[in-house]
Amino acid sequence: MTKSQLVIEVCSLCAVIPFFEVADLEDAEPLARVLLWGGLRVLEVTLRTDSGLDVIFRMSNVEGAIVGADTIRTPEDVRAAKEAGAASASEVMTLLEKGYTALKFFPAEVVGRRAVLKSLAGPLPNAMFCPTGGITPQTANQYLELRNVMCVGGSWIAPTEQLGAKDWQEIKTRAQHANEVGGVARA
Repeated sequence: MTKSQLVIEVCSLCAVIPFFEVADLEDAEPLARVLLWGGLRVLEVTLRTDSGLDVIFRMSNVEGAIVGADTIRTPEDVRAAKEAGAASASEVMTLLEKGYTALKFFPAEVVGRRAVLKSLAGPLPNAMFCPTGGITPQTANQYLELRNVMCVGGSWIAPTEQLGAKDWQEIKTRAQHANEVGGVARA
């Protein structure tokens, strides 16, 4: 199985991948558990805090969680994220040339929304995208209707306010709703 096939397989497990920044390392495992209880298995941790890699490590140890890294900017970030249990993708043309077909599209709402992805579907039919950046529960389905979108990323599921308040019930409710985006809850 190629890396792209693996990414597509993982993305097929969910319509929405929650991504978040965890400031308190002690919140990593409870957050992973509550997102799993809400039906979301694929989780994305931003590496914008000093604890990002430790959060990935702790979440990766929660049974059933599949954890990825966000905000990878350097080859060192890629190596460190892989060692912690995650990986990521970048530029469309470069990766297609290298055989990668599963890509992240960020910031989706700023750089053209659905129109850009729709226009890429014709000339780059092998590229599959996970758009993130500004997507809301109200716009997620608009992206998921596109044939070259495998899932979307959503920061609304575990926002900073709910994480800070340890409002696990609200996060679980948001996860449950996100799990049903796209018309069908995915196992």
